[in-house]
Amino acid sequence: MSSYKRIFLPNNSYFFTVVTANRNPFFAGDENVQLLKTAFFYVQSRKPFKIEAICILPDHLHCIWTMLDDSNYSIRWQMIKTDFSRRYRYQNREQKQTKIWQSRYWEHVIRDQDDFDKHVDYIHYNPVRHGLVKSVKDWSYSSFNKYVTKGYYDSGWGDCEPDSTVGMWCE
Repeated sequence: MSSYKRIFLPNNSYFFTVVTANRNPFFAGDENVQLLKTAFFYVQSRKPFKIEAICILPDHLHCIWTMLDDSNYSIRWQMIKTDFSRRYRYQNREQKQTKIWQSRYWEHVIRDQDDFDKHVDYIHYNPVRHGLVKSVKDWSYSSFNKYVTKGYYDSGWGDCEPDSTVGMWCE
């Protein structure tokens, strides 16, 4: 049995990596991405948290959450995974026994603004790193364009790897 202890800090931000079982590309198409978004909205309506940044790739996702009411992100991930799995299996009845998620996920407590900024950059650059697009702006399952609208990035950001993400690997 694992002795791993998660850190729960109220009103804090966390970076997450969540991976599908056997790296199956469940999120390679719009339909399943929509199911995942629905699961997020469902859980947020019951256990609020703020999604600061997100990128959904075919076989995993990265995001930063800021916890609002409490710090129990574990229950939220359990609810999201369960809700998505239920919706997926309902639409894909022939795959009822398919394992969808790795049982664990990786989290990192965001320490300060510099750490937050580096992880936001990592999240948004990830589709380029995986060879899915040549430019960050071309990946539609990401919060990147919202950050452009807010003036955080210009639209050409991430055409080459930013210095802030060199050497980072959060897979």
